Amino acid sequence: MSSPLTLAPAPPSEAAEEVRAQVRQFLAEELAAGTFTTHVDTWLSGVDPAFSRKLGERGWLGMTWPREYGGHERSAMERYAVTEELLAAGAPVAAHWIADRQSGPNLLRYGTEAQRREILPRIAAGECFFVIGMSEPDSGSDLASIRTKAVRDAGGDWVVTGAKVWTSNAHLSHYGIVLVRTSAADPADRHAGLSQLLVDLSLPGITINPIRILDGGHHFNEVVFDEVVVPGDMLLGEEGAGWHQVTAELAFERSGPERFLSTYPLLAEFARRACDTGDAAQLGALGRLSARLLALRQLSLRIAAALDRGELPDIPAALVKDVGTTFEADVVDEIRRVVEVVPSLDSPDPLGRALAEAQLHAPGYTLRGGTNEILRGIVARGLGLR
Repeated sequence: MSSPLTLAPAPPSEAAEEVRAQVRQFLAEELAAGTFTTHVDTWLSGVDPAFSRKLGERGWLGMTWPREYGGHERSAMERYAVTEELLAAGAPVAAHWIADRQSGPNLLRYGTEAQRREILPRIAAGECFFVIGMSEPDSGSDLASIRTKAVRDAGGDWVVTGAKVWTSNAHLSHYGIVLVRTSAADPADRHAGLSQLLVDLSLPGITINPIRILDGGHHFNEVVFDEVVVPGDMLLGEEGAGWHQVTAELAFERSGPERFLSTYPLLAEFARRACDTGDAAQLGALGRLSARLLALRQLSLRIAAALDRGELPDIPAALVKDVGTTFEADVVDEIRRVVEVVPSLDSPDPLGRALAEAQLHAPGYTLRGGTNEILRGIVARGLGLR
C-alpha cells in the first residue's frame, strides 16, 4: 500500500545546476565587494531590500510564476538551487522571503486577477514584502481558535479587529495575508467560518509592536488591528475557505531548505575547523551532522519536485519541518560539545560569532511554522495513527 509519505525522487536538472553556478558566482562577487557578510538565520533576520532587488533583477524571485505576472516560468528545482545557495552563504534574504516563498503562490492560487497583476510583479522585482498573519497571542498552536474577526460594513468593506503575533518583519513589510474569523465559530466544525484577507499594513488603525529576541534583535512583531477598514475586494479566495487555504499555504512554508539550513553557516565554519585540526571527536561530529543534512536535503528535494507536479504534500512537509528544525538545534549542541570556543557576537573567531548567533536564535527554530509537537500530531493523523 502507498503511504502519504511516499514521494518520487527529485529528477536531475541541468538547468538547476546552471543557475546554481550563476548564484555562487554572484554571491562570491558580493562577498568580495563587502555588500554583505555571512550570518546565521538570515532568511528571518537578514533584511536588505537592496539585496532583494538585485535578486529580482537577475530573475531569481518569482522564478516558477507565469511571465504575465512578472515570473520566469522556471522549475521548482531551479528555484530550489537558488534558495539553497542563498541560505548556505548566509545572504540577507529576509525582506522578500515570505512573499516569494508562500504569499506569491497563495495569490497565484486564490487571488483575483486584479490582485495578481497589481502585486505579483512587484514581489518578483524584489520591491514588495509580505508577512504571515496567522498566530495570535491567546491561541498558541491551536490556529482554529483565532479571535481576530472581520465583519462587513454597510459599504461592503471589511472591518478587522484583533491581533497577530510573531509576524516576522511586519515593521518593514507592505502587506500581510491575515487569517480572520468572518462568521461565528461552530462547535461542530471549528475550521468553518475562517477567511483570508489581503491587508495593506499602512492602513489606519494598524499598530506594530516589536518583540525582541535574546540578542536584542527585532524581527518578530505583534500586529494589532483596531477597526481597520480593509477594502471589500481584498478577500483572498473564498469567504469561509480560510482553513483549507492556510493548510495549502503551510506546505510551502514548512518544506523548504530554510528548515534545516538556518545554521548552515555555523556548520560550514565548524567543518573548516575540524578539517584543519584533524581532531577525531570533531570529525566524528561533522560526519554525523553531514549524514543527517544529506538525508534532510533529499526529503526536501522530493517535496519541491512534488510541488512542481502540482501536488500538495502537506504531511511530508510537516515531517521535514519537524526533523529539520530539530537538526538545526542539534548542530549547536554537537559543535559546543567537541569544540572549546567561547560563543560571543564580538568574538574575533568566526566560529565563536556563528555559534553565538545560532544559540541566540535557537529558541525559535522549533516554534516558527508550527511547533514540533503539533507537527508530529499532523503526521500521526495523516498516517492514521490517531
